[in-house]
Amino acid sequence: MELQPANPPLWVNTAQTLKEAIYAIGGEPRIAVDTESNSLFAYKEEVCLIQISIPETDFLFDPFELHDLSPLGTLFNNPKQEKIFHASEYDLICLKRDFHFDFANIFDTMIAARILGEPQVGLGSLLKNKFDIDLDKRYQRANWGIRPLSAAMLDYARLDTHYLFQLRDYLESKLKTQGLFDLAKEDFRLACKVEAHPPVTNHFGCWKVAGANHIDARQAAILQELCLYRDVQAQKANLPHFKVLSNQLLLELSTQKPHTLEELSVIPGCSEKIINRHGTGLLRALSKGENVAPVIRQRPVRPDDNFLKRLESLKAWRKIKAKELKVESDVVLPKEVMEHIASANPTRESELAKVMIENPLRFKKFGTFILEVLLPKENE
Repeated sequence: MELQPANPPLWVNTAQTLKEAIYAIGGEPRIAVDTESNSLFAYKEEVCLIQISIPETDFLFDPFELHDLSPLGTLFNNPKQEKIFHASEYDLICLKRDFHFDFANIFDTMIAARILGEPQVGLGSLLKNKFDIDLDKRYQRANWGIRPLSAAMLDYARLDTHYLFQLRDYLESKLKTQGLFDLAKEDFRLACKVEAHPPVTNHFGCWKVAGANHIDARQAAILQELCLYRDVQAQKANLPHFKVLSNQLLLELSTQKPHTLEELSVIPGCSEKIINRHGTGLLRALSKGENVAPVIRQRPVRPDDNFLKRLESLKAWRKIKAKELKVESDVVLPKEVMEHIASANPTRESELAKVMIENPLRFKKFGTFILEVLLPKENE
């Protein structure tokens, strides 16, 4: 069933419309938030649209024309106003990276759905399964950096926040009924702390290429030079890496090591267009890679056996508890928390409390069991 909102979305792209939108939004106890970015179309991804809904109105903020978005930052960091997201991590990373926003008091409908053990936690699936609402996802991979955006794209964008209120209320009710709301609030609080990713560098970028684990040190040096060449070309064209030269092609070149344009032409994926545009540059990178120092991958140090035993014991306990609660294992104990506990090896309740200081509810619910899991292993 397709339900269309009664009112059109409001386009916010001037200081005056921003002021009016903030006035309307600021007094609401809850707002729904989403973003659209252009990672598939630009060398450096950026937020291209910010959607904010209140129950009666959907606002679309254009960050390309709004030069001061600090009023939005004030809303996002207001602990008294709830911000509803679906799968907040990516949106928060992008908003922190581009605008240095901080966040407080969020409700993440995907996190809530995972805690409840929902088999499908995508927004489209949840809205369809719970409310028989169909979301049109045709613009999910669209280029949101273009202007003007079509009416259909604007309508698509606003729907990702428009229905979050009723989904949020449904999930909150289920969380409270099942005694899981406090656990969800702990994860919502932690979700606010996600950090913006550091700038990507190409230092030893060759190891990020799928399949590179099986190449030797000389091939890795060649692949590294090819990656550096591709990065320069991607910057010039303002395109993501994969739209300039594919990972698979770079891997083929590093293992086949062609020396001439003719040899390049028989490499799978090396089309005439690529040879005309990049042939000389690729051969130069290949030659440099054959003459620089080999690139030897630094393998991570293997953890000690006692740590691994503790980790396996925690994993086994977590799996049993998750099955009992009918949730995914990481809902019981997130992977990074479990690894931190195994590394710290607490032997007393006070020590475990310090390790789990960011997870007080999980400590309260599971702390005794965790210590029981750890201590016997150390006495064997």
